[in-house]
Amino acid sequence: MTAELTWMSATAIRDLIAGGEVRAIEVTEHFLDRIAELDGTVRAFRNLDAESARRQAVAADAAQASGAALGALHGVPVSVKEHLRVEGFPTMGELDPAKAVATDDELGIARLRGAGAIVLGTNTMMASGVDLASMVNDGGVFSGFNWDVEARNPWDPSRCPGWSSSGGAAAVAAGLVPLAIGTDGGGSTRLPAAYSGVFGLHPTPNLIPWVNADVPKHSPMMMTMGPLTRSARDAAVALQAMAGPDGRDFTCQQVDPPDVVTGIDDGVEGWSFAWTDDYGFTDMYAQAESTRVIDLVRTAAEGFTTLGASVVPSDVALRDFFPGFLASTYLYPTGGGLLEPPPPDQWRAALDTRQHNWQKLRELFTQHDLLLSVTSQLVARPIEEWAAAWTTAGPSFEPHHTFAPVYTSHTHMFNWLGFPAMSVPAGLLDGLPVGLQIVGRPGSEARILRAAHAFGTAFPRSERPPVS
Repeated sequence: MTAELTWMSATAIRDLIAGGEVRAIEVTEHFLDRIAELDGTVRAFRNLDAESARRQAVAADAAQASGAALGALHGVPVSVKEHLRVEGFPTMGELDPAKAVATDDELGIARLRGAGAIVLGTNTMMASGVDLASMVNDGGVFSGFNWDVEARNPWDPSRCPGWSSSGGAAAVAAGLVPLAIGTDGGGSTRLPAAYSGVFGLHPTPNLIPWVNADVPKHSPMMMTMGPLTRSARDAAVALQAMAGPDGRDFTCQQVDPPDVVTGIDDGVEGWSFAWTDDYGFTDMYAQAESTRVIDLVRTAAEGFTTLGASVVPSDVALRDFFPGFLASTYLYPTGGGLLEPPPPDQWRAALDTRQHNWQKLRELFTQHDLLLSVTSQLVARPIEEWAAAWTTAGPSFEPHHTFAPVYTSHTHMFNWLGFPAMSVPAGLLDGLPVGLQIVGRPGSEARILRAAHAFGTAFPRSERPPVS
């Protein structure tokens, strides 16, 4: 039985544990063994606490044996992006340069534990400790990275699995855990998911509460917490466990979250999907492989027509998000640092662009249930090329002289606008995964997950990465 656990869904593992067919400690030992075997290549984990995981598993088995009510993720091993607070683990990256040990869990992580999940450790993320202000002021050039500790793509360990929830995506893709939690501020859950061949969800902002217990800080304006999984159902179960208001978060949504699990099997018959190659502007960021990526994913998306839905080409014409994003988040590159406001004309232009794009998408969703595109029009880069793109070669990328909007061309805008989106595995191009992005209006997670589940069930990906 334990040999079959590797590629089993989180919900299937939970049901086996709840039914007494396998013990949580057996499941935990299985994934700890896989981490010990493969993480030297994948580099997905920053911190691992095997003894704590074993204690959690023993407690989970005791709860099962006692007949206690069990949560939706009871006994399921999970990992968490390292810059989120996880009790007993160092807090990392720009959120805590001192790398202090967290004394409690971030709210969403506490809810995962409440659903019975067993936290094994924290996942590597992009360039922990990077000085974003220096990047902005130096014309889009990151510096000071230790590339030797970056996660590797299990489909080709000479390549990067994207940024910045990279370790979590790689861990799920390689079968080191069935579920990881990432964060998404510009595509940082969806893009590693696409590059690694897994599901990655960016929910509506503030659907999952997010608060730092030690420092007064509101939830991030555009960043969301979300699951990385090998099935849409697992993503739905994780989201259901994590979502909902909390009095400690000043900005979280104050209404009860939607039910995203019930009805996930109901299919998409009669639905209308809009498809876009480029949103009207992303061709300015295209690279050599982009046409082939878009063609492959467009063909995959047309598979929805076999499920009773329509897929309609859309001529939606949005404006480039990146200048407005820089201005509206005080990342305006004038040399003054992160909090230097932009000139008034740039600020007004940013608001006009955001309003234009927001209105265009709202109009589109009056005609269609969901919007489809590639998640990324790129494939995973070799580490050396990836490093150069973010450092020495960054200023050469047109039109904004940084690789950031090239990488996030199809994702970042939805953080800026506050729309939810999900990346779904859509196939392989030259042996590397590509992703289909499903976008909905705010609050449409149930619809997005239902579509993702229908697609993933009808067109399952049976390939396994070489490092797995």
